[in-house]
Amino acid sequence: MASPAAIPQRQLFIDGEWRAPALGRRIPVVNPSTEAHIGEVPAGTAEDIDAAVKAARAALKRNRGRDWARAPGAVRAKYLRAIAAKITERKPELAKLEALDCGKPYDEATWDMDDVAGCFEFFAGLAEALDKKQNTPVSLPENFKCHLRREPIGVVGLITPWNYPLLMATWKVAPALAAGCTAVLKPSELASVTCLELADVCKEVGLPSGVLNIVTGLGPDAGAPLAAHPDVDKVSFTGSSATGQKIMTAAATMVKPVSLELGGKSPIVVFDDVDIDKAVEWTLFGCFWTNGQICSATSRLLIHKKIAKEFIERMVAWAKNIKVSDPLEEGCRLGPVVSEGQYEKIKKFVANAKNEGATILTGGVRPKHLEKGYYIEPTIITDVSTSMEIWREEVFGPVLCVKDFSTEDEAIELANDTHYGLAGAVLSADRERCQRVAEEIDAGAIWVNCSQPCFCQAPWGGNKRSGFGRELGDGGLDIYLNVKQITEYTSDEPWGWYKPPSKI
Repeated sequence: MASPAAIPQRQLFIDGEWRAPALGRRIPVVNPSTEAHIGEVPAGTAEDIDAAVKAARAALKRNRGRDWARAPGAVRAKYLRAIAAKITERKPELAKLEALDCGKPYDEATWDMDDVAGCFEFFAGLAEALDKKQNTPVSLPENFKCHLRREPIGVVGLITPWNYPLLMATWKVAPALAAGCTAVLKPSELASVTCLELADVCKEVGLPSGVLNIVTGLGPDAGAPLAAHPDVDKVSFTGSSATGQKIMTAAATMVKPVSLELGGKSPIVVFDDVDIDKAVEWTLFGCFWTNGQICSATSRLLIHKKIAKEFIERMVAWAKNIKVSDPLEEGCRLGPVVSEGQYEKIKKFVANAKNEGATILTGGVRPKHLEKGYYIEPTIITDVSTSMEIWREEVFGPVLCVKDFSTEDEAIELANDTHYGLAGAVLSADRERCQRVAEEIDAGAIWVNCSQPCFCQAPWGGNKRSGFGRELGDGGLDIYLNVKQITEYTSDEPWGWYKPPSKI
């Protein structure tokens, strides 16, 4: 078992300094494995958000933007690479903190820290490449010439979830800073610890004051004022659809751009020509990774009738073999869900499914060997109809529901029978069929013969009610940039549209 880590006692990070919250409030940190209070984080409010936005605005405009916003991308890249190096250096400590704070298995958390460092490195490269894209010429008719400038959108508000606390923050912070924006980050109150450690890293590498400000706090007290702040130029949010709607409403009054990555109820379609054990493992990984708390979880299994019985039997056997334990215990593959509220919500979903006539094949209860903590066994539910809540609504927990199909057309219809469109997966030995199905599923990301791998080089985002805008990839930088055209009239001749007045 990895050794326990202490929760550092931090304040808000505003204008490059630690500051106590204006109202002096703090939020307890509860270890979801033990239900014990293990520390606390500051509870920022509108007053703190206002101070953070002012600091970000000042940093954006400092020296007429030359210190950050208009500095060469190579300058910003040096800071991003320094942050990446410190994350790598502190990987074991940060991984332990995430395991304690949100229940993520330690092995997963260390993987996340590698991704955090890789993401900062990737966007450092894009920041450097941005310099070469400046003043791109545009071909125009005679007597005119034009070039394009890519400029930071301004001060951005970044609101992030608790399932990947530091990684999801990095998906927003790294490109925003690479673009030359300044930012206010509001992490989820359920898992803020490693985001405050990011502030400590920024201090250590000498990131200019005000470029990144981090305000922890409750959603209504800190997130809502950030989304509605008149001096925030853009909001990027990852979280629930309900909160995303509120953020859109707040931004609409100021015609403020938003990027939203919201919920999902993603399908995984398994055909009858698969290697059953390989497909079973990917199916379970696609739903139970990160304790089932993934917006892109492929939590609706569509299995071909020819192999359904054998597949489900093997899947139940594999699910019962998953090690459910304290996330710091060696070999843990499923830890607790993040909070008591989430635990009760998941149990209610399972109970409702049973009451509606579904069959709980395995799981749905607390493991017998774990008396404390918000643990739920990996859960597989069959006899599901498409009208049931468990089939239609996002559970955000280790719950997989199963339905069979007979034809490719039926599988595609069932896969698209959702108001979400974040992701999907298709498993088959027939690559042409995989390509057809991948093109037919209405979602922002499709996995073929796998589920959940995500890379910072490829764009990420959803369709339909799963949001809009794309993070990661080259486009992950573009959403924090405005494009300005500069057009020059090059002729020495007068324009000649108006008749000149008579000379006296």
